[in-house]
Amino acid sequence: MELPLGWQFEDSLFAPSRERGPGGGAEPPCGAKRCEPRWFCGEADGGESADGLTASKFRADWAYRREESEKALCEYTNCLLLLPASNIAMRRDVQEGQARCLSRLGRHKEALDIAEKMRNSATNTDHLTTVLNLQFAIYQGLENTEKKITCLQQLICLHPFNPWYWKLLAEAYMSLVQSLLVIPEANWHQSEELSLSDSSFKTSSGREINLQPCRSCGQKEGPLSGLATETQRENAVTCSSSQDVKNCLWALEEPEGTDKGRPAASEPWEQNMLKKVGVKACASFIRARLLLQLTQLQQSSFALENNIKGQKEIDDKVARLGFDENSLQLMTQVMGQDLLPEKLKEEFQGEVKCVGPSVLSSLVTASATEFEIKWFGNLQDDLCHFVRPFHSDTCPPPLVT
Repeated sequence: MELPLGWQFEDSLFAPSRERGPGGGAEPPCGAKRCEPRWFCGEADGGESADGLTASKFRADWAYRREESEKALCEYTNCLLLLPASNIAMRRDVQEGQARCLSRLGRHKEALDIAEKMRNSATNTDHLTTVLNLQFAIYQGLENTEKKITCLQQLICLHPFNPWYWKLLAEAYMSLVQSLLVIPEANWHQSEELSLSDSSFKTSSGREINLQPCRSCGQKEGPLSGLATETQRENAVTCSSSQDVKNCLWALEEPEGTDKGRPAASEPWEQNMLKKVGVKACASFIRARLLLQLTQLQQSSFALENNIKGQKEIDDKVARLGFDENSLQLMTQVMGQDLLPEKLKEEFQGEVKCVGPSVLSSLVTASATEFEIKWFGNLQDDLCHFVRPFHSDTCPPPLVT
């Protein structure tokens, strides 16, 4: 008796294979559409056909790339009018293009209105990521550091293992540090425009203000001293922006239980804020560097080149912040404690979460304070006392002549 083998095979598996055509399939190859370079740039009638809409979108993209913002905005607007409501993906692309054109043209309010509409209609994490990147670009054009930091913090809530968001956040904090190093020294001349050169600058009324730290104090160079020298080499700064910097710092700090309003500006308060923001900047740079180092082994070509270039930039900026080795080691330990291989795999291979707008809003933190307590809370108490201010409390104020 023949013993059963446990497997049964269909006879069709042993049948001769079908003959394949030149194109690799059984059927004759279909004719692929061939387009001339920049085929969409011609005088196309467009219309509501798929080809017409695609050509209109491509013309808008090409004009935007060539920085012809008015023309690109017109093309995007015409394309949006013809797009059916069901084509959600292309409509969102065109709306983003409109907003970016408006931002380039200085019409930031209209650009932000479009971005807000896109945010309200977002249904997945990719939608929200795109909107936050768009809002960041608009606020960058407005030079609104507070809003830029908010956008980056929300992006990090969605993508905590993205090194480039952390690097951008660190650079935003660093711009606050540089502003604090110059602006508080000239608060008493808030209406005067300053032109900086080396260690001193002259106001529009002709008075000279010296920002060189007092050498008679004998104070050693500490953290942030390198930034002070670099800040003095800026081309120009307007002292009226000092209040904007303070407003940003107050908003990020959000002191609880302050019914008396925002605290009056004072040297101790500004120095304390300088210490805190310096720690946040350095810690963010260190986390970005850790993430770049973890992904470096999996990259090649231009991605690897960008990675190495980013690490070098971070090394230079961390060195300029001037923290000692013990402080840097503590930051590395705290900012890297959640960097596990499985979590990184989820970040780069995870599925897009498709949820409603209300649920999407819950994925990002409600305030800057909540974000900073989560990421920097363990560092502030341990590190702030290591940071020496650029000007010692015992040094005389800058010279005004």
